[in-house]
Amino acid sequence: MNPTRVAPAMGRYLSWPEREEIAALVHAGRKVGEIAQALGRSPSTISRELARGDTNRGYRASVGQGKADLSRAAPRPSKLATNLPLRAAVVAGLEERLSPEQIAGRLKVDFPDDPEMRVSPETIYQSLYVQARGGLKRELTAFLRTGRSIRKPRRRPDQRAGRIKDMVSISERPPEVEDRAVPGHWEGDLIMGSVETNTAVGTLVERATGFVMLLHLPDGHGALAVQEALVAKMATLPEQLRLSLTWDQGKEMANHVAVAKATDMTIYFADPHSPWQRGSNENTNGLLRQYLPKGSDLSFYGPGLLDTIAAELNRRPRKRHGFLTPAEVLSKLLSQAAQDPGVA
Repeated sequence: MNPTRVAPAMGRYLSWPEREEIAALVHAGRKVGEIAQALGRSPSTISRELARGDTNRGYRASVGQGKADLSRAAPRPSKLATNLPLRAAVVAGLEERLSPEQIAGRLKVDFPDDPEMRVSPETIYQSLYVQARGGLKRELTAFLRTGRSIRKPRRRPDQRAGRIKDMVSISERPPEVEDRAVPGHWEGDLIMGSVETNTAVGTLVERATGFVMLLHLPDGHGALAVQEALVAKMATLPEQLRLSLTWDQGKEMANHVAVAKATDMTIYFADPHSPWQRGSNENTNGLLRQYLPKGSDLSFYGPGLLDTIAAELNRRPRKRHGFLTPAEVLSKLLSQAAQDPGVA
């Protein structure tokens, strides 16, 4: 059998030269642990390989390689293509507009003792977007929240997600921020314009009141531009309303140390791909899309227009405030704080 007929194995898979080395070490009388140490592999990997390549003449690299190639090359049928009850349950969940994660989690609740009624969210996505996987029709993608018929990659292959230096994790945020008991804790993000214009508007939401402020970014949305806009906007607030800011791990906050120093605020960073950790901001961004449509050129919106949009949102009655507006609630809190500094 020609061992080169399949693409060379990488990473955790043993390669043909490694199997040849194993054969040489076996015939030299080396033990499993010694072979593992020589190849930099775990003993269990070597043990499984010896069983795979075992013949009546001992271990043979060609036999081990051939069996490995066959097992890797053999396509496995999709679970959703072969398990009809599971597929029906997934389709029903999609038609109810549940996310793949919600479907996978609900199956564990509805079928606690049936391991066959288990599927991962990624398997559902692959069955929808990779039609060769089978099982689900592409038309069902219309029920996903994105409605996309083609899966969108998180980033281009030539992009690398960088880690922001000296971040303070949201896990270190005090409980008073979480329960919205004290005003002055903000959540922030960027709303992006069209790809062609590469424009953005910064959004800030105060957690206790829902009060909104918008950042004008005429010079782009790089770290320096966002830093300057944040510092200028926060300077318009009284000190008691500048306690903390929670942002996602976007590179626009690379200068967060300078922002924290200039505003005297603690800046926390949400975990990757966890928008619910900034729920107030995410909800507000959804409302703002009425004014700042997706795919539009956001450079059109100057500081005056952005302040007008924010003021309109701050005049909307909110059920959680007994239908008072965010502006009224904030004004009330500031009035109380002026009378009794211990309130805020």
